[in-house]
Amino acid sequence: MNDTPDDTPSGPDDSGQNPFKGTPFEQFFAGGLGGFGGAGGGIPDLSQLFSQIQSMMQPYDGALNWDHALDLARKSVAQKADPAPTQRQKDAVADAIRLADHWLDETTEFPSGVSSATAWSRAEWLVGTLDVWKVLVEPIAEQSTAALGSALPEEARAVSGPMLGMLGKAVGVMVASQVGSGLGVLAGEVLSASDIGLPLAPAGRAALVPANVAAFADGLDVSEDDVLLYLALREAAHQRLFAHVPWLREHLIGAVAAYARGIEINAEGIQSRIEEQMRGIDPTNPESMQALLDGGMFDLPQSEAQTKALQRLEVTLALVEGWVDEVVHQATEERMPAAAKMREAVRRRRAAGGPAEQTFASLVGLELRPRRLRDASTLWGSLRTRQGTEARDGVWMHPDLLPTAEDLDDPLGFREGAAAPESLSDDDFDAALRDLLDGPTEE
Repeated sequence: MNDTPDDTPSGPDDSGQNPFKGTPFEQFFAGGLGGFGGAGGGIPDLSQLFSQIQSMMQPYDGALNWDHALDLARKSVAQKADPAPTQRQKDAVADAIRLADHWLDETTEFPSGVSSATAWSRAEWLVGTLDVWKVLVEPIAEQSTAALGSALPEEARAVSGPMLGMLGKAVGVMVASQVGSGLGVLAGEVLSASDIGLPLAPAGRAALVPANVAAFADGLDVSEDDVLLYLALREAAHQRLFAHVPWLREHLIGAVAAYARGIEINAEGIQSRIEEQMRGIDPTNPESMQALLDGGMFDLPQSEAQTKALQRLEVTLALVEGWVDEVVHQATEERMPAAAKMREAVRRRRAAGGPAEQTFASLVGLELRPRRLRDASTLWGSLRTRQGTEARDGVWMHPDLLPTAEDLDDPLGFREGAAAPESLSDDDFDAALRDLLDGPTEE
């Protein structure tokens, strides 16, 4: 009998047989993870894995399980009282929007963009804005979760299609959990449909969230009626801008899509990070798998294309919020004594951001707040003072006319040498715009 210790592995020899060997997924499929992959650390039994995560595998379309996200968001909202707005609250919001539009008629060339005004509960805000959140979040989530497959060599991908498909679906559920949690917290903070500067509601739908408005008003030493009117002015101003600058909605959403397209997945660069995250993860424990995301497994470094898209988005958000700040200030300066206090409170709130905005920043790498609101407001106000309302609002005619990040560095110098525009016929104006965008023609 041979008593010499046998160094041969107790399981079948998988050398040359395991396509995951030497990849970030080797540890995931190794026997060290609760014996899940078998003694030899080979490919796990797919039916066994499926039975253990089937609760996360309900069918859904797209990159995320949005039903799961919305359910979690609603549960988050339901943790606090969320009564449906009363008819009195709905009437108060409608009256405030009407008065706001009347005041804004004197401060901007853009006519009203409001087709309906209403009060939303927090749950109604979730439902009313979900379609736009899908457009914003799905491309980024889809590109990020593609890291699962890209981190594997080609021979591994060839034999692990079903496994990757299930993992992708599981990750989609986990990402949906983070999105749902973030939306739930955000619903507890937002004051209106346009509060974060993006057009989240259907075109023309102005909405305020009375429960959050009341919480915001608490401690401001301003009457709730003044708070409601000031926020209605901001909502109505957003609606005017998005209604009468037809390219702006797509410009903002397109910047988010460009950010997603710019995601570059370098398998070698992220391999060590994924391996570190997956070492010690128990695939039989969904909470342990959630740690992959919490630990930043898909927190990929920004590419150059992403950096440019993010800068474009941040500058445009600042210009939108700065324009709204400027026209509302113009409308309230001689009408509302509490307007200065309200203006500063809103500016600080937008600049600081809240926990929900930080959640989305960690999830998709985008901070939904304008860092340079004050600079943008100063720029728009200076332009109006020098050249008038028509010149200020005329800048929105085309994205190429918008101030840049460099212009925000010197907001008082934007078009400093330009004179107030003369009255032009439509043909003259179109010709001048072509010259500005394309350069003068020989004619």
